[in-house]
Amino acid sequence: MRWKGDRQSKNVEDRRSSSGGLSGGVIGGGGIGLLLIVLFSLFFSGGNIDLGSLLGSENSPTTTQQPTGTDEQKEFASVVFGHLEDYWNAEFKQPEYAQYQQSYENPTLVLYSGSVRSACGQASSAVGPFYCPGDQKVYLDLSFQEELSQRFGATGDFAMAYVIAHEVGHHVQYELGTSDKMERLRSRLSEKQYNRYSVALELQADYFAGCFARYLANKTYQGQPILEVGDIDEAIQAANQIGDDTLQQEAQGYVVPDSFTHGTSEQRVDWFKRGYQYGDLKHGDTFSTYNLSL
Repeated sequence: MRWKGDRQSKNVEDRRSSSGGLSGGVIGGGGIGLLLIVLFSLFFSGGNIDLGSLLGSENSPTTTQQPTGTDEQKEFASVVFGHLEDYWNAEFKQPEYAQYQQSYENPTLVLYSGSVRSACGQASSAVGPFYCPGDQKVYLDLSFQEELSQRFGATGDFAMAYVIAHEVGHHVQYELGTSDKMERLRSRLSEKQYNRYSVALELQADYFAGCFARYLANKTYQGQPILEVGDIDEAIQAANQIGDDTLQQEAQGYVVPDSFTHGTSEQRVDWFKRGYQYGDLKHGDTFSTYNLSL
């Protein structure tokens, strides 16, 4: 992806040098990190997980974290976030969005190290990137880029761009009112039933990430295409590596479809590709596709 020197979003909070101060709390809003926290920790810890250290404990001491991520990684994330702002502000002016609202409110990207406090509670970097609807912010520890490459084999800068675009996709769902509808369903459905809705929510965020990739494919920077050869393949590889079935197979040697919350590798790749193919709202109704009604 061609990005160095391009416009950076101003909606970025750099908290990498602030204190984490872990205390009790639950993360909300969905996202790639929420799927990884238990499955991947099981796989790499031999089955021994200290959830207190991952999600935060009231007795955990407040510590000052060493900043993670380079200035170049920060610039890259900020440039991607800037492109996402341009794309979604333009999209919400299209007629198909008129029934929802007239304008799009930009989210904020929060960069942190180790642990962070959000409106959804406390989180450690073990949860990976996540979106919190309580404050409309995307939270990202830049060290996740190394994890994406080393642990998941998803290399290249556009793999990370896909992750960021997916999380912003959850913000789009907040803006569309989808997140509120999901929250109302939570108390009325069994865990098994709700998981089906959660899969649809996550796959739609993948679709939105594909729409964003289609948008970038038609853009240039300094007279050259922004997307380079192999960028779309990098995003597809990332989507493939973080499917529920792939992660469960790696973590425990078998899969439990009723426990899926994000979709299979095949589904995640397919919906990203679908977004890249169509780039509109009407083809991204994952709920109706799976016979679910919001």
